[in-house]
Amino acid sequence: MTQSKPMKFKYIYQQFFSHISVIIVAFLLLSTLFTHYIENLVYENKAEELNSFGKAILNDLKEAPLSSDQIIVQYSNVLDARNMSFSLFDQDGLYLVKKRGPEIKKLPREQWDLVKKGQTIIVKSDFKSFGQGGVTFVVLPYVDKGKFYGGVILTSPISGSSKMIEQINKFLLYTILIAFGVSFLQSWFLSRIHVHRIKRLRVATSQVSEGNYHVKVNSANFDEIGELANDFNHMVDKINTSMLEIESLENRRRQFMADVSHEMRTPLTTISGVIEGLKNDMIPEEDKERGINLVSQEAKRLIRLVNENLDYEKIRSNQIKLFKEEIQLLEVLEIIQEQLSLQAGEKNNQIVVDVSPEIMVNADYDRLVQILINITKNSIQFTTDGTIWLRGRTEQNSTIIEVEDTGIGIDANEIEKIWRRFYKADLSRTSNPYGQFGLGLSIVKQLVVLHNGEIEVFSEEGNGTKFMIRLKNE
Repeated sequence: MTQSKPMKFKYIYQQFFSHISVIIVAFLLLSTLFTHYIENLVYENKAEELNSFGKAILNDLKEAPLSSDQIIVQYSNVLDARNMSFSLFDQDGLYLVKKRGPEIKKLPREQWDLVKKGQTIIVKSDFKSFGQGGVTFVVLPYVDKGKFYGGVILTSPISGSSKMIEQINKFLLYTILIAFGVSFLQSWFLSRIHVHRIKRLRVATSQVSEGNYHVKVNSANFDEIGELANDFNHMVDKINTSMLEIESLENRRRQFMADVSHEMRTPLTTISGVIEGLKNDMIPEEDKERGINLVSQEAKRLIRLVNENLDYEKIRSNQIKLFKEEIQLLEVLEIIQEQLSLQAGEKNNQIVVDVSPEIMVNADYDRLVQILINITKNSIQFTTDGTIWLRGRTEQNSTIIEVEDTGIGIDANEIEKIWRRFYKADLSRTSNPYGQFGLGLSIVKQLVVLHNGEIEVFSEEGNGTKFMIRLKNE
């Protein structure tokens, strides 16, 4: 059996119907409350009016009993003009004066008992008590010195009030229809705006999924969709940066493989050639020892290359732990001078130490020596018949170490490239007598960073090079 596709309900319709449903519910609730309020207000005003007339009649009759006929005629004319009627009744419910209106005896028993107790009965709308059309009525008792003598009942048909309420409801309905029409258009317009903004995000997302990491959407901070657009732009920027890094890493990987192959090819070719020569007795007896020494040197070069690669990867992956201590800088620089003096002498170079004995540096001893040996070897490599200075000084809670030479210098365009793995400023050299394979300065950079330090290079082609290391005194 094939599964049926789920029915789609577009977001614009979801937005629209949610808006309209809220508006409809709000209109119905408000119109119901308003109608109920107006109806109560109309009936309450009518009941208050009847009550005030009833009090006036009883008060006038009490003050001028001899003019009762005249008073009754007066109120009859006034009340007839207002479509109202009244009747006077005695304590037994018998009419003394009846001007239209319902029978008092048709009052419910409980209401008649309340009247006899001296309570005023006010009914805003009644459709059944008097067996006729709906009326609003008020019954006011006449009580003198605690004795009930009768009272007055005033009535008014509710048809007039109903017509007024009906008219109000009619205008209310027109108002609701107009407001509903305006709300309909406004809801549709707002829904289209929101859906359009979401569609732009959807289109941009599709482009990203197809590999376009340069797409941007309009963003804002006044609502969640705008913030989502901001987050989307940040995400695309990070993806784009990551892709550039991945591409750069891939290029570096290819270059690394090429460089390693290039660096290893020469010693391996030398070793293979010498071994084949020894194996086939192609090397004269007097040259065999020299060939064996050459094989040994080339094997050591390969070992150094592998060790430097391992060291570099350990540093990059934070597998190196530093054991910092306070070290006398003079002692370290003199050790470097002593270890490399022979190599410097082979190129007729002189290593000069210039540092005060009291200057201390906070660093890992072994790694600091490794840093300075790599830099000093680099200076020896590119300096002939010159001088290499190893200096130290303090400056603003930091120790400054400088290695400066009078060598061939570095082209300004090459300075930033010297930290790259396997990079060589002198591309014509495939090897050197000190085992440098373009890894030394990369390792130096990583070790200085691990010390939370900084390293800078100042150089001009033909005017020597100066490496400056800044380590904080923690």
